Amino acid sequence: MAELSRARISALLNCGLDGRKTTTQQGKALEDLVCYMFGRVPGITVTHRNPQNTFRTEEIDVALWNEQRTGAFSFLPNVVLVEAKNWAHPVSSGEVAWFDRKLQDRGLGLGVLVALNGVTGNSGERTAAHQIVAGSLRDQRRILLVTGEDIQGLQNTGMLVGLLKSRLCELAVTGTLFP
Repeated sequence: MAELSRARISALLNCGLDGRKTTTQQGKALEDLVCYMFGRVPGITVTHRNPQNTFRTEEIDVALWNEQRTGAFSFLPNVVLVEAKNWAHPVSSGEVAWFDRKLQDRGLGLGVLVALNGVTGNSGERTAAHQIVAGSLRDQRRILLVTGEDIQGLQNTGMLVGLLKSRLCELAVTGTLFP
């Protein structure tokens, strides 16, 4: 697996947290980081950034093509949408529901939410955003969460693959984002 540059990750994370930057610049920094990390994984191609649907009602942050048969993410579908939230606070249930709706509208069964400060609610009690994720499972949609703490711990793409495998299993076993 490919190494991930700690300097590049730190620079993009710091840019995203720089209070002198606009929220647009901060969001772009996180999207750049998502593209860098996932783009280094064998079999992954970043296909789109910030496209809107035909009706201009929904925007996708990052779309990935996953070459399932030969890639490291053989356990994920061919198309993976990533929502990037570079917020100073946890992402609300409304925003998680909106991402879930984007997946539903496109007939997709899996998406990745990169939320630097996690999501609202309690996983054990399945409150707030955790309830949205748990509820989406009955419709066979899975939302995998990657946090800033997760990203800071990544040293190579193998660790990213392992993280998503772990999150997928946690979701299946516990019915929510974390045990």
